Amino acid sequence: MKFEDLLKSITTTHATLQAKATQSVNQFLTIRNWCIGAYIVEYEQNGNDRAKYGSKLFGNLAKQLKSIKGLRSTELKRCRRFYLTYPLFSLVIGENILPASIRQTLSVELKTNENEEIGLTRLLLKKMSYSHLSVLMTIEDAKKRRYYEILTLKTTPSVRELQRQINTLSYERLGLSTDKNLSFEKIKQAIAVQSPQDAVRDMYVFEFLGLSSQQIFDENDLESALIAHLQEFILELGNGFCFEARQKRILIGDDYFFIDLVFYHRLLKCHILIELKVDKMQVGHIAQLQTYLNYYQEEIKEENDNPPIGILLVTDKNEALVRYAMPTQNNDLFISKYKVQLPTEEELQNFILKELKKR
Repeated sequence: MKFEDLLKSITTTHATLQAKATQSVNQFLTIRNWCIGAYIVEYEQNGNDRAKYGSKLFGNLAKQLKSIKGLRSTELKRCRRFYLTYPLFSLVIGENILPASIRQTLSVELKTNENEEIGLTRLLLKKMSYSHLSVLMTIEDAKKRRYYEILTLKTTPSVRELQRQINTLSYERLGLSTDKNLSFEKIKQAIAVQSPQDAVRDMYVFEFLGLSSQQIFDENDLESALIAHLQEFILELGNGFCFEARQKRILIGDDYFFIDLVFYHRLLKCHILIELKVDKMQVGHIAQLQTYLNYYQEEIKEENDNPPIGILLVTDKNEALVRYAMPTQNNDLFISKYKVQLPTEEELQNFILKELKKR
């Protein structure tokens, strides 16, 4: 064996086993979320006190499950939809994993092509990540969803690539083609295959394993490095800042978004969301931050909290701009108070310019 062969053997073994490890974790994550959905549906149908909770079921569940990372009300609703979209998972999960109460109460009506359906379901569980399945379950049309299931199994695209295929109407374009086999081959060839590293960085896997989402991001990247230093800078200012999250993932509709930094201010009693863009200010930046503020106002804000505050930092190599934003429902007294407690525009601008000079 030559030295180059040794390197290749180690690299190949690492990549193969890394991918298998991630695949294994994803299978258990998929099973967990399917079971959560099954439990919820079972409770909705047979729960003795279900009328008591009604429409507030998911909110109440999320509050009680705060210790489990990622199980907010929107994610619990997704688990429920996952169970309803893929009921045949009950046949391939296995007796040793499926919760006893579900095995006893669950009945599944098999389609006429039973073996084919079960075979495909086994492949979905074995080879597809929950992140891919979470995209697929948003497709209402069963035939259309089947097409993207097969496309994903054959090409192993990243989640972003799968979403791009859906957004660019791959299914509809194939239907209009006169030579469907040729068109399908061209579609497969154009898809960027997911690497083992992409699979390891799956957000669902990180939450399932209780890891910090910031471990996903490359600290050599300029924006990520600035965010890391900004986090330290804000905490050094004191004034009641309590760090909550970096690259905070939120689910709005069927799409995920990431907020650069989230703090809670114990004196102002409100969340502070910070977005940093290594770019000149664009209208979309303001709209994005306002969307995050509206989400926190509706979904996260507690009864005794004040409205969330947003800070948008926009920069290029020549200038720095700071913009503060809040939901419209606030009062003058609160505005005066937050101006005293938060860092000034000049402080933030000086921080950005100082950091950029280092690079």
